[in-house]
Amino acid sequence: MRGGRWRRVISQAGRSVTVWAASTVTMLVLAGLLPDFHIQTADGASATRIAVTAALGAGAFGVLSALVWPLLVRLLLLVPALVLGLLVFFLNGALLLLALRLNPAARGGATPETAVVVAAVMSAVASATGGALAVRDDDAYRRRLSRLADRRRRRHAPIPATPGTVFLQLDGVGHDVLLAAASGGVMPTVARLLADRTHRLTPWRTDWSSQTGASQLGILHGSNHDVPAFRWYEKDSREVMVCNRPTSAAELQRRAVEHTGDGGLLTVDGASRGNLFGGGADEQALVLSIAARRRGRANRSRDGYFAYFCDPANAVRTALSFVAEVGREMVQSTRARARGQRPRVGRGGLYPVVRAFATVVERDVVVAAVMGDLLAGRTAVYADLVAYDEVAHHSGPHSKDAEQVLARLDRSLALIEKVAEHAPRPYRIVLLSDHGQSPGETFRARYGLGLADLVRAGCGLPVPRRARRTRSGTEARAAVRAALRRPVEEGEEEHRPGGRRSEPIVLASGNLGLVSFPDVPHRMTKEEIDARHPALLTTLAHHPGIGFLLVRSAAHGGVVLGPHGAEIPLDRLDDDPGPLAAFGPGAADAVRRTHSFPHTADIMVNSSHDPADGEVLAFEEQIGSHGGLGGAQGRPFLLSPLALSAPVEAGTELVGAEHVHRVLRRWLRESNGPQVPLTASEPEPAPEEPAPDEPEPEPTPDEPDRRAAWKEGRLKGRAA
Repeated sequence: MRGGRWRRVISQAGRSVTVWAASTVTMLVLAGLLPDFHIQTADGASATRIAVTAALGAGAFGVLSALVWPLLVRLLLLVPALVLGLLVFFLNGALLLLALRLNPAARGGATPETAVVVAAVMSAVASATGGALAVRDDDAYRRRLSRLADRRRRRHAPIPATPGTVFLQLDGVGHDVLLAAASGGVMPTVARLLADRTHRLTPWRTDWSSQTGASQLGILHGSNHDVPAFRWYEKDSREVMVCNRPTSAAELQRRAVEHTGDGGLLTVDGASRGNLFGGGADEQALVLSIAARRRGRANRSRDGYFAYFCDPANAVRTALSFVAEVGREMVQSTRARARGQRPRVGRGGLYPVVRAFATVVERDVVVAAVMGDLLAGRTAVYADLVAYDEVAHHSGPHSKDAEQVLARLDRSLALIEKVAEHAPRPYRIVLLSDHGQSPGETFRARYGLGLADLVRAGCGLPVPRRARRTRSGTEARAAVRAALRRPVEEGEEEHRPGGRRSEPIVLASGNLGLVSFPDVPHRMTKEEIDARHPALLTTLAHHPGIGFLLVRSAAHGGVVLGPHGAEIPLDRLDDDPGPLAAFGPGAADAVRRTHSFPHTADIMVNSSHDPADGEVLAFEEQIGSHGGLGGAQGRPFLLSPLALSAPVEAGTELVGAEHVHRVLRRWLRESNGPQVPLTASEPEPAPEEPAPDEPEPEPTPDEPDRRAAWKEGRLKGRAA
């Protein structure tokens, strides 16, 4: 053992000397190329003295980067994380100037702007050299990658030999989009998994609310009951719930835990990265449901930024990629406008920054956190990558822009696979999505007015000449607001009731619209709506851009309204789907389930859908949308290793996010992973649909201990 220890010490020393030499050479080259950077006096010096000066300067910069940089990043977590990314260059340049001042040779200097460039190049060279050398040594490679994430595991905690599981969510990637990208060479890693027959691809069907809030809540916490849309108005609290608002996400998570009686999929030894919800995990980074809390032990959401940016090379690389992505978006949007591309939505303002944050910063930080979890040997990890979803909303789900993002996500998957080979336990990687996206024009672009304008006209209210555009609600925008510590988006306050209380509140969730009358404390019936606004339901149901309406009926309990006077009670939809026929199988069940929710809107509006081309009309400013019924948005995928049991039996559909949760929980049990803990008096909730493929396994010997530990932890959390 002593000989092995000395070999590791010698190997580490050799790598350090090599990196130091590479940095010295880089400094010499830059001094020759940049006129404002010099490492000698004006009188000149011998080559030897210049080399010594460069070596001392490179060494001082390396030491400062290793010792001071992590402290700076930790302190700067007090400022918005997005600002931290923009400060990376200046901080690195300041460290270089300090290193030159500390140089004992006292010969060297640079202007501040040149110092920024020199520091960025030297950090990149040092990182590349160290990484190339470390890859040749498995132990060194593991140690280097371990620094990418704060593992927070007790150092002496034993790591079991049973397989761990990584659930990697590609936000918004539909089943057909994934297949096309794999067969077209865009995603070679996914193509290899399918070609080698190591994984099986299974489509599944979302609920009516085909969006991340409902899907991920159901997947992670086993219940998305009473989540009718991405945003909705609750009459009892007089509040608008928005799935990507931190306070709403925290409340939805609390309701799900209360509804199911357990903490979530990741309760025991789990990690949640980049998600809307925590899933019961002890380790959480960039999780929206805890982003609104005060910083402390209970809120470690932003620590994911520290885990990544504490390496100056990572910080510089991500900052450079961020700037490049902003430029790429500007070029692509200008090209689309010059070509007169249709459909098209505005991509100006802060959108280039939002896109760069989703496709670069959040991707890099989440992937780094997952790699740290693998090397820490965690049992279950669930991470969300939102890059494709954000770009597809504005460029279209089948655009070249979105295709490029898929290619980069595939490279991230390959990197995670590589790191899994160095993990202290085997890992099974499950790839899945929460929904797809359906292409199409916006409702406003097609008809010249928005849904809110149409509702006001049907109510006999004045319609503004220049109606305000409906904001696009995406996970990336929520992440940016959380990073900037602005949990509520400007303009959301307009949805709060006030002024004329009889005016309806109209909210949009992709191609799903919700109309609520805040002055009526209960869910209005069709008869009550007709008595107050006789033309409203007729105006909506007969509009060519609207597929169907759902309203409560005093006579039938619930009815679906459509064009040509269609009015079908919910219990007769199986015999006569009427306007739901264009939305495919399962639409009736999805509508009936949403009708049973306590906070379903007075009027639920689904846009029209063309089955021939799969297009829908979004009520938001999106040309790739999701949130309602129609097209690819309701057909995500589940790509799982063959070592795990089949998600469903042959000939059976995987329907609903809650069903997906039960499948993932079964897989964790098969791997002897975390059992979702329940108290002895709380049986596991029965599935809403029979699931013969999901037999209850025998409890593991340590299951009572797991349950007791979970219960004790929850009690402590409530007390805190």
